[in-house]
Amino acid sequence: MKLQFKVQQYQTDAVDSVVEVFAGQPRDDGVSYRIDPGRRQTGEETLYSDSGLRNADIALTSAQLLENVHTVQRSRNLTLSAKLEDSKAAPRVPNLDVEMETGTGKTYVYIKTIMELYKRYGWSKYIIVVPSVAIREGVQKSFDVTAEHFQQIYGTKPRPFVYNSSQLHELERFSSDAGVQVMIINIQAFNSSGKENRRIYDVLDDFQSRRPIDVIKANQPIVIIDEPQKISADKSLASLAEFKALMVLRYSATHKVPHTSVYRLDALDAYNQKLVKKIAVRGITVKGLAGSTAYLYFDAIEIAKGAKPRARVELEVQTKTGIKRQVKRLEVGANLYDLSSGIEAYKGLFVTDIDANRDVLELSNGDVVIAGQLADRDVTEETKRRIQIREVIRAHLDKERELFSRGIKVLSLFFIDEVAKYRDYNREDTLGEYARFFEQEYETIRDEVLSELALDDSTTAYQEYLLRDEIGKVHEGYFSIDKKSKRQVDGRISGRGDEKGQSTDTDAYDLILKNKERLLSFEEPVRFIFSHSALREGWDNPNVFVMGMLKKSDNTVSRRQEIGRGLRLAVDQHGERMDNPVVVHDINELTVVTDESYTDFVTGLQKEIADSLAARPRKASVKFFTGKTIQTPSGESVVEEALAQALYKYLIRNDYLNDDDTVSETYKKAKQTGTLAEPTSEVLRPVIDSVWPLVDALYLDVKVIGEDGRKPKKIPLNEANFAKKEFQALWGRINHKAVYQVEFDSNELIRKCIQALDTHLNVAALQYVLIEGQQKDALDAEDLFNTAGFDQTRTRTHTETVTAGSQVKYDLLGEITEKTQLTRRTVAAILGGVTPATFAKFRLNPEQFITETARLVNEQKATVIVEHLTYDTLDDRFDSAIFTENQTKQDFTQAGDKLRKHIYDYVVTDSKVERDFVSEIDTSNEVAVYAKLPRGFFIPTPVGDYNPDWAIAFTEGSVKHVYFVAETKGSLSSLQLKGVENAKIECARKFFDSLNKKNGRDVTYNVVTDYTELMQLVTT
Repeated sequence: MKLQFKVQQYQTDAVDSVVEVFAGQPRDDGVSYRIDPGRRQTGEETLYSDSGLRNADIALTSAQLLENVHTVQRSRNLTLSAKLEDSKAAPRVPNLDVEMETGTGKTYVYIKTIMELYKRYGWSKYIIVVPSVAIREGVQKSFDVTAEHFQQIYGTKPRPFVYNSSQLHELERFSSDAGVQVMIINIQAFNSSGKENRRIYDVLDDFQSRRPIDVIKANQPIVIIDEPQKISADKSLASLAEFKALMVLRYSATHKVPHTSVYRLDALDAYNQKLVKKIAVRGITVKGLAGSTAYLYFDAIEIAKGAKPRARVELEVQTKTGIKRQVKRLEVGANLYDLSSGIEAYKGLFVTDIDANRDVLELSNGDVVIAGQLADRDVTEETKRRIQIREVIRAHLDKERELFSRGIKVLSLFFIDEVAKYRDYNREDTLGEYARFFEQEYETIRDEVLSELALDDSTTAYQEYLLRDEIGKVHEGYFSIDKKSKRQVDGRISGRGDEKGQSTDTDAYDLILKNKERLLSFEEPVRFIFSHSALREGWDNPNVFVMGMLKKSDNTVSRRQEIGRGLRLAVDQHGERMDNPVVVHDINELTVVTDESYTDFVTGLQKEIADSLAARPRKASVKFFTGKTIQTPSGESVVEEALAQALYKYLIRNDYLNDDDTVSETYKKAKQTGTLAEPTSEVLRPVIDSVWPLVDALYLDVKVIGEDGRKPKKIPLNEANFAKKEFQALWGRINHKAVYQVEFDSNELIRKCIQALDTHLNVAALQYVLIEGQQKDALDAEDLFNTAGFDQTRTRTHTETVTAGSQVKYDLLGEITEKTQLTRRTVAAILGGVTPATFAKFRLNPEQFITETARLVNEQKATVIVEHLTYDTLDDRFDSAIFTENQTKQDFTQAGDKLRKHIYDYVVTDSKVERDFVSEIDTSNEVAVYAKLPRGFFIPTPVGDYNPDWAIAFTEGSVKHVYFVAETKGSLSSLQLKGVENAKIECARKFFDSLNKKNGRDVTYNVVTDYTELMQLVTT
């Protein structure tokens, strides 16, 4: 398998945020210099030229760089920097911070940034500094797997190498070779006191009496620091300064020491934009039963078709060979004493209630037992670990059963603290305690799953997969290997510094990284992996769906770090990322099985995430809104003070702010239900939909991260309703897969683009603001802290009305072609057709001209595409398995009452609009059967796949239109979303039109707000 890469907008934005700081820098292929040849032995030849090629100096002044930084920060709605920050690692040069959440492709982004800086400005010498061997090996692997991708984009690829003090000839190549040269080095290689690590500073006989550090710094390299918060000791910073960097770029999810921030994609952004897996937690709560020493572990509630909810509970049972623990399925009224075969501790205990909505089991002694609760007066570590292993296997098989038919291999990862727990070489079978627990539990649970699978075509392949491999082959340990005995052993672990607690064993990481792609294939039997917790940073496999922490909790590793290795979005058998927004979080969910209670783990995780968001502003103010960038119907716009004041007053007037100016619950509820107040301000009303993101940015709802992994359940299919002839007839009409094509006249697109550019292209002339002020007569500490020690006396804005002079040569056609994906000929025709006055705006501000032109062209392109879109329905159809085997689990707390006419017994609704709609449609005399369509059913459109809400079959003769597909309107939070949503709806209309024309059938599609509107549409 080969991992596939594609251009993603958020990653492009992160690249541009760095590259645009240097807008105006002339492109220079490098400055030639003579490499210090050192003292060679008589007759010694060098393999490399004495001619070196170093990075050209930054030609921009500090003022120009700061203005560029402000432009970037405004476009990203970041706080404007008062000055360009430097650091001990790189004094008097730009130090830029890029914040990206773990799992969003940070390494990919800085490799692409390297390529873009080379393309735009010619800078070709780079050093990537990492804090550990694990990250170094991972970075090198990333260069390997992305090389072909970047070759296709840029026509060239970087040449990376790992610094090795015994292979110093690589430094000669680094200095002399043209093209992008990248040295990867871990901090210990040049800041430790060991003899090998000091060689970089020594005059070496085997390096022609030169110091390697002198050869490196002569190139004036750009230094990229990966995870800078782990490289913060004074000694490390002083060592970094030796490189004499042209600039330093820092990439991390958690910057502890801030510099000049140019991009932020934090944990909340990544989750809300669905760029990482969502997190579910299965915890264990240790709490005994009142007045009883009975052992009980309440695992979960099962909902099965045609049956009442049952609780899956482990009890102690008296058998012929002694007391054993067994899993039982209990219904209301179950007698625990009888089920245990007469163990005294259970006497008088009955199940009085099982509540699937709250996930609780009530007993006759008054105890309310929550799912995940372990009642054991003398709980041992062995008991907890066995339960955790069982929970990991259950979560794994649930996910595997759901994703197998989609071609997605599910992996589970156990972290343990010593190899002996997994591999015991004193036993004949070499199985350690955890491996034995695993094999026993896996066999039991696998057989349970096999007995539940329906005997039909959709499950046959999965049954074969479950039975194909021996149990001993589905799990494997990834540890260090002893070179003599060839046995798995505890590897070397660093005891100090930034690497403390992590393995420094390169061989173990080689094994993990070498097998990364192989593990993703169904051909490979291994599905469960045991690894040492010290190797955690080596694991970055996208298809890890379940993690089990089989180790003692400690304070050296945060919960966020522990789960970080499983956050990447999964890939299928073709290496394609599963990032379709319609189903991304149905597929991509990471279940963490911990020995803490759910509440403790999630509270701790959310606190860690909230702490990492401390830099984000939380209070609304006129000052906060002023200067921010918003997306309006006419393009990007900067919020002026008048608009900022109108927005602030609107929020106060409607109680959308608390007394301390933080966002109130009133706002959150109104936004969720789509009942936000209409603004009265003439300034605010036209752009109200565009400013919501600014308000939302102040509301840090970390509670959305980390749901209870036991709550989601598969909702039973109502087989009678599913089999009804009305539903099968409707499903047979709409389940065609389709492809779309767009045929339009290029001249029409050119004409529309010319008209849009002449009408709407606004390019701001470059301005500079001169502010004069006087120091206050009296200052206090707060004034100094808030930089308010001066009174502003006069402000003057100067606008450059003459052509902006620049040394930069812009490939105008090339830049717009790349941003619009049109041909150069089409772009040339568009630019050649605009009025001279429109084209003259290019000289006022070239960067903005290119950006705005591309945006307006893309808008027209999208409009033309939707107008000229046609669908061809295929013979291939969506399988009815999307209602059964491929069904995802859902949170039962939103399920409501049992339904009569839906194809499932319950339906989970997303909003009040949907809840009201369900309650009315389920009691309607005219409706025969209906379904909330699963996300596995979708219509392809040019703006993303579209999943309609409802399929409704009416009783024949009761209405005019018997078969109806409905979209219920919810609240849409931004203008951008409305535009995309409306485009999808227009495409859906065309899809159903083509379906009806081809098949001569009568499926009606429309958007409705409620049941009343639906009935009006089907009866007229």
